[in-house]
Amino acid sequence: MSNTVTLGKTGITTNKNGFGALPIQRISDNDAVYLLRKAYDNGITYFDTARWYTDSEHKLGIAFAGMRDKIFIATKTGATNAEGFRQDLETSLANLQTDYIDVYQFHNPAFCPRPGDESGLYDAILKAKEQGKIRHIGITNHRLAVANEAIDSGLYETLQFPFCYLATEKDIEVVEKCKQADMGFIAMKALSGGLINNSAAAYAYLAQYDNVLPIWGVQRESELNEFLSYVDNPPTMTEEIEAVIRHDREELLGDFCRGCGYCMPCPAGIEINNCARMSLLIRRAPSAGYLSPDGQANMMKIEHCLHCNKCKSKCPYGLDTPTLLQKNLEDYKKVLAGEVQI
Repeated sequence: MSNTVTLGKTGITTNKNGFGALPIQRISDNDAVYLLRKAYDNGITYFDTARWYTDSEHKLGIAFAGMRDKIFIATKTGATNAEGFRQDLETSLANLQTDYIDVYQFHNPAFCPRPGDESGLYDAILKAKEQGKIRHIGITNHRLAVANEAIDSGLYETLQFPFCYLATEKDIEVVEKCKQADMGFIAMKALSGGLINNSAAAYAYLAQYDNVLPIWGVQRESELNEFLSYVDNPPTMTEEIEAVIRHDREELLGDFCRGCGYCMPCPAGIEINNCARMSLLIRRAPSAGYLSPDGQANMMKIEHCLHCNKCKSKCPYGLDTPTLLQKNLEDYKKVLAGEVQI
């Protein structure tokens, strides 16, 4: 089984470990540059960032100045019109210290931009490609309907979409449709926002799909080392890994929060993307931080929920978020009281 993947008609071929640069906005320039260069030195060549990730692009620019032709950079714009698009693109080019972007993506739009529509976004991205400022046109999404529309449209060269071993049949269909359309598939949320704690199992599952490039969010050297170990020794599906996946699917499938954050911000100040999956987090990750005084204060904000249902209306997975928050709070209180063991 090859440990490289080609992103469809883009022709971009890279190791099956993509570097997700969202988390490096939380660390210093020096620490970020160290991780980025270490990733490159050990075989990782695809780096994913976005305008929305504060200074992430800036850190990539510092790390890879003078070696642009050795790596692939993907970034994203959340612009809603052509003028905003142009501003975002110029900002990204300046931050990344480059005159072109390999894969430029619309960042989780609620619709599929098309030529001639009211937003003017697709016309703007096409012009940028003609100018040589971008090489490939992509889209990211959390909505099955938009993802399928993007594939069917033939307008996009890549799709970035949540995909992990908790995938539904409909998610797998999206992956297979991309392959048939010769469209690159980039897997975000490959660890389901931290709920999957066995990266070898996550890698082995995705490696079964030869057209999938996983993007791993990296903030710590220990995380990076884990993924670097897979460059030369990629995990494969074994009976042991199959058992891990079966167990996790039984525990996690259904109405669980993926932590994508598109429900945010909350007018009551609730950290929904963590609080709505707290029951899972405290059982599947080190729980001390979540049970600390600060963690408790965050959870108790659920008691002040306004029931405005804004989070519910914005959830790309159609979850009943207010009900999910209440269930997690009740369970959390039982854990604190010692009524439930974790």
